[in-house]
Amino acid sequence: MVSSQSQSLPTSIDETMALLAGADYVADRALATVLFLSLRMQRPLFLEGEAGVGKTEIAKVLASSLNRRLIRLQCYEGLDVSTAVYEWNYAAQMIEIRMDEATGETDRAAMERNVFSEKYLIRRPILEALNGKPGEAPVLLIDELDRTDEAFEAFLLEILSDWQVTVPELGTIKAEEPPLVIITTNRTREIHDALKRRCLYHWVDYPDAERELQIVERKVPQANARLSAEVVRFIQKLRQIDLFKVPGVAETIDWAGALTELDKVALDPETVSDTIGVLLKYQDDIARISQGEGRRILDEVKAELAAAE
Repeated sequence: MVSSQSQSLPTSIDETMALLAGADYVADRALATVLFLSLRMQRPLFLEGEAGVGKTEIAKVLASSLNRRLIRLQCYEGLDVSTAVYEWNYAAQMIEIRMDEATGETDRAAMERNVFSEKYLIRRPILEALNGKPGEAPVLLIDELDRTDEAFEAFLLEILSDWQVTVPELGTIKAEEPPLVIITTNRTREIHDALKRRCLYHWVDYPDAERELQIVERKVPQANARLSAEVVRFIQKLRQIDLFKVPGVAETIDWAGALTELDKVALDPETVSDTIGVLLKYQDDIARISQGEGRRILDEVKAELAAAE
């Protein structure tokens, strides 16, 4: 439950950047700007980009920094209303009906009103997100929307437009204050324009080397400085290769952390080969890097850092 200590929303782009930085999220000004506008205009923020670039983390940071509840709806193929929005507690309803019958209750209208009441309504993430009080609206993360189908997208339109859900047996349930909505997609398919028009949009790209190094320094502060620099440069070059799946920022952080656990202070060919599975998750990509490409990249990294000293 959210306490009365929920933080007020940022009042400027600079405050938004400070909010993110305070939770060790290194954002560029463009992202901070669209997030600020999303909060001020009470519009959902639609974040698109490759997996592992930090889209989901934005919702987590927002919830923790503002001291709001984070309600996460993880999307998947076949997601329906009963899982995402609400369903009735049928077992409890049946017990109530049996008890009414046992006591001789004959008013069927009264029985129906009783079993289809809030008492037996199970609130799933979307309906729960509409339950926030003014100043305490939760953060609703609709994660990987592209995994669902178009029918579920269509259902979201009423929610994103009017911040309400219609339950036939109860009527319309409307939010006192709209939740702070973050929608993410990895672009495995296109999302319909009707839904996108209800949101503010931002493409979350891979960070440049300078910003990625800042991320590593914040997330893996115990890592050796030389190691962090080599890791970032190595991965930056790796993303320029035609791989089946290039590593994201999440993998950069994992690799720096793994190498630190191994007490490494710099990269070498053997270490790269032994730990490449932290970065790459497809055998064809691993084989390509292990068969000489990784050594070539490492040589370039070492030479560039030496020249910069």
